[in-house]
Amino acid sequence: MEHVKALLIKGAATLVILYLILGLGLGMAFEYVLFITLVLGIGSYITGDLIILPKTNNKIATGSDLGLAFIVVWLMGIPYGYSIGTMAITALIAAPVVGVFEFFFHTYISNKELGRYGSGNRKWKTEIE
Repeated sequence: MEHVKALLIKGAATLVILYLILGLGLGMAFEYVLFITLVLGIGSYITGDLIILPKTNNKIATGSDLGLAFIVVWLMGIPYGYSIGTMAITALIAAPVVGVFEFFFHTYISNKELGRYGSGNRKWKTEIE
């Protein structure tokens, strides 16, 4: 249940951020913004919050979420009729704003200990014990 709550918080905040930038700023339709939010939210929750954050730290996880936000916003906006350059600039604006939210969201995730599955969690599969 904690994962559902975390996903709802992340989804709502990301939707607000992306709608302000993509919807109001760029004029993108709400359903497009919603779809981009779903892809970004689920993707960054799995990679950044459940995999990278428990094994590293907040700065590295935020950096990975920032990079993912840039790539998702940039590449997913192009099929909706926006140019590569327009979406790149928009993604350069959206990604740092999403990154600021993610930095504080990671504190919430860490306090709830979501993604932590034992004492050996900081080991990568390629490391020798």
